[in-house]
Amino acid sequence: MFTLTGLHSYEQEIKKSRFRAQAFAVTDEGEIRSLLDAHADAGANHNCWAWRLGQAYRFHDDGEPSGTAGKPILQAIDGQALDGVLVIVTRWFGGILLGSGGLMRAYGGTAAQCLRDAPKSEIILRTERSMHVGFSDLALVKARLAAIDNLLIRSEAFTGTGAEITLAIPDGSLEVVITMVKDITAGRTIVSSEDEP
Repeated sequence: MFTLTGLHSYEQEIKKSRFRAQAFAVTDEGEIRSLLDAHADAGANHNCWAWRLGQAYRFHDDGEPSGTAGKPILQAIDGQALDGVLVIVTRWFGGILLGSGGLMRAYGGTAAQCLRDAPKSEIILRTERSMHVGFSDLALVKARLAAIDNLLIRSEAFTGTGAEITLAIPDGSLEVVITMVKDITAGRTIVSSEDEP
């Protein structure tokens, strides 16, 4: 699964109608509403859109015949295995009717090309865990953690005996990290389980 690394746009003309796609990385529905308000062009004939956030998704035809705009945009998002993405396709009518099939191809194709060209990054699912590491083990633990791909140290707070560290561990590396920390500290450091604070 992938998401976008920032705003990307693509524009094309189809039978004298101008289509502009704008694609955004999004994290919640409030952000989506703000982007729709900010980027819909009031001077255009139609501002059609679709978004996906995990299992949640929405699409809107904005006056085009039902199913000819928003749904093809969503299919472009899903067809490229993207998540956390909003695409707005704006149309300025050029005087030639495209028909239902033509509209679906125009909206879906414009969105798909925009998304193909957009810079992307892989979505890495991580689980947060915390641990207390004594000063005697701290340097070695941090060196070994630095070697784990895509692991993030969210916070580090020093105490009188060591450091409280919160990690965001890639799900595929969770057991490896827990075992590694336990082994290199001879069991002195325990990584919190999921239900612990």
